[in-house]
Amino acid sequence: MRKNLFTRSIAVLSGVAMLAALAACGDNTAASTDDGSNTASGETISGEFKGAGASSQQTAVEAWVAGYTTQNPDAKIGYDPSGSGAGVSTFLTGATAWAGSDAALSTEEVEQSKSVCANGTSAFDIPVYISPIAVVFNLEGISGKGKTLNMDASTLAKIFDGKITTWNDPAIQDQNPDVELPDTPITVVHRSDKSGTTKNFLSYFVDAAPNDWQYELGENWPNEVGQGAKGTSGVINTVQQADGTIGYADASQAGQLGTVAVKVGDEYVAYSAEAAAKVVDASPADETATEPNRVVVKLDHNTTEAGAYPIVLVSYDIACPAYEDANTAKFVKSWLTYVVSEEGQQTAAGAAGSAPLSDTMREKVMASIDAIETE
Repeated sequence: MRKNLFTRSIAVLSGVAMLAALAACGDNTAASTDDGSNTASGETISGEFKGAGASSQQTAVEAWVAGYTTQNPDAKIGYDPSGSGAGVSTFLTGATAWAGSDAALSTEEVEQSKSVCANGTSAFDIPVYISPIAVVFNLEGISGKGKTLNMDASTLAKIFDGKITTWNDPAIQDQNPDVELPDTPITVVHRSDKSGTTKNFLSYFVDAAPNDWQYELGENWPNEVGQGAKGTSGVINTVQQADGTIGYADASQAGQLGTVAVKVGDEYVAYSAEAAAKVVDASPADETATEPNRVVVKLDHNTTEAGAYPIVLVSYDIACPAYEDANTAKFVKSWLTYVVSEEGQQTAAGAAGSAPLSDTMREKVMASIDAIETE
């Protein structure tokens, strides 16, 4: 079993001290093996546990930790918002108990997980966090909290591919006849790190503007347009710093920036949790995710449903069905049960503006969580 630990510095959640020991898959054990633990059975969890991954989940995870540790005061939980790709890589070394990712596991990653999950099992992924991806912009005199510009998929794809380079381009101006747009150059800001948010964002172009976006889908930015920034916060900070910038980020961090209302059918829809939830509930399961306990959504980016916002991030938690350390298994089962519970989802919604899982989706993911072996 591999024991190499992720060497990056760990960003610990607000109010949670830097942890000295890592809970892990495989043979990395939790600092405490006190058996009193599964909140589902009315007991409490104790020990020190670590997760890493999607920066989009950071605000929600902070809220979940606060709620969970109220019920389990002897549990100490740290989460490094290092990005989806880095978080999955860390998990696959056995250095963390779970990972957060804005992209579902690849076939190769599922196979790799057999080296860190116990009893010959492979990792599974379940949706825990649903949020619109906001297309954010900073344009003097135009942008601001609650301010929107209308754009269709083709226009957005051309902007992010460097084919539309000024804000008063006819493709933008014609969709915003009541706004006097300046000839300010457009500066695209994208993620510089491997990012599930990038993959979710670009999958919208692949499906909704295939004639204008010719790149292969992945977690890395595919062209040389604009400038890169690390993490969700990096994109937001970079967009905030200069006039004429445009980027994409989890909507919970849009702050005071302007955002794009996306064309759906004959209307333009601004982002909201409710609009994002409409797309997810109407989307089918990804039939390629055939391994046990996996619950992966194939988003319908071409929906014409009224009031639906099609640029959506479905962020997953990744865990093992079995762990070498029983206390780690009890924690993961208990933690995920809280995260997807009605209380946990409402906690995230209040903190991050995410869309709570529907009862139908919760039933599906609880079947996977219940399958985690704790004996």
